[in-house]
Amino acid sequence: MYAKLFSSAVLGINGYIVEVEVDISNGLPVFDLVGLPDSAVRESRERVRAAVKNSGAQFPLQRITTNLAPADLKKEGSGFDLAIALGVMAASGQIPVERLGRVLFLGELSLDGTLRPLTGVLPMVMAGKEAGFQEVLLPRANAAEGGLIEGMEVIPLHSLTEAVRYLRGEEKPAEWKEDFRHARQEPDRIEDFADVQGQGHVKRAMEVAAAGMHNLLFIGPPGSGKTMLARRIPSVLPVMNMQESLEVTKICSIAGQLTHRGMLVTQRPFRSPHHTISQAGLIGGGGIPKPGEVSLAHRGVLFLDEMPEFSKSALEVLRQPLEDREVTLSRARAVITFPAEFMLVGSMNPCPCEEYHCQN
Repeated sequence: MYAKLFSSAVLGINGYIVEVEVDISNGLPVFDLVGLPDSAVRESRERVRAAVKNSGAQFPLQRITTNLAPADLKKEGSGFDLAIALGVMAASGQIPVERLGRVLFLGELSLDGTLRPLTGVLPMVMAGKEAGFQEVLLPRANAAEGGLIEGMEVIPLHSLTEAVRYLRGEEKPAEWKEDFRHARQEPDRIEDFADVQGQGHVKRAMEVAAAGMHNLLFIGPPGSGKTMLARRIPSVLPVMNMQESLEVTKICSIAGQLTHRGMLVTQRPFRSPHHTISQAGLIGGGGIPKPGEVSLAHRGVLFLDEMPEFSKSALEVLRQPLEDREVTLSRARAVITFPAEFMLVGSMNPCPCEEYHCQN
């Protein structure tokens, strides 16, 4: 038998729909997974096998072929587990096939059938909404994040068993009613510009730079307050609008850095990488590129403390993001563009010997 479901994955900062096709035929018990899966996706075969058995269902002892389309894009992550497990059960006649084509399935399975939370759920659900889906099944821990997208009915699940009962029409999971679309994610600690005493000429320069998102360089001896002042710049930047908040929240979701799932990030980001950071860590990279510090600082501040200590190559790669306000990474299979509209702030001592009146 044959079954087709729909899941989603992330490429760059955008999601795209993945068709999960499952075919079961007679033959020796084999579980094949095709469609350019990475190691995490290939390992889903063992997670799915154990989860189906431990959920009280029957895992078919036949030849199972699962295809993840489009087949020319490399798939990574564990978010296909739920779709693959339900596809196996649908193709073996344990759940009805009729409803599967209208639902988006996201979730990582543990061996006992419970669902674990994912990263990057926000762009995945956005891709589902753009593709015409109106319903998404996902882990309960990601329900609030998925609910940020209007027009998508979020069905939060605790386990594979709940998903099977819902698709059979036996039981609907507890309704999820929270709405965080207009909620604000309050920072754990606010470093306020108003706390700074004195330093009038520096504060004036900071206000002018913040008003136009101009880049800024602090030069002064150790202990003069360069880092302290830089950390307070986000408190005087304009409040982000809804579109900017969604952009920043989407990037944080992909990077797994949402501190409060389901709440929009409304405080402008402040990133301060160590001076030993690599080029890939700064602008992004990897086999399937992930956002770097310049993208994590999008709509906010990128602070380079002790700027001369950064390698020349790391500083050189900042030229293009500063000019174009975006980073384009080319790989053999894809060209990915990350947003990188940030305010660059650096600090340095007047001289490497740290003496203010040094004549060297």
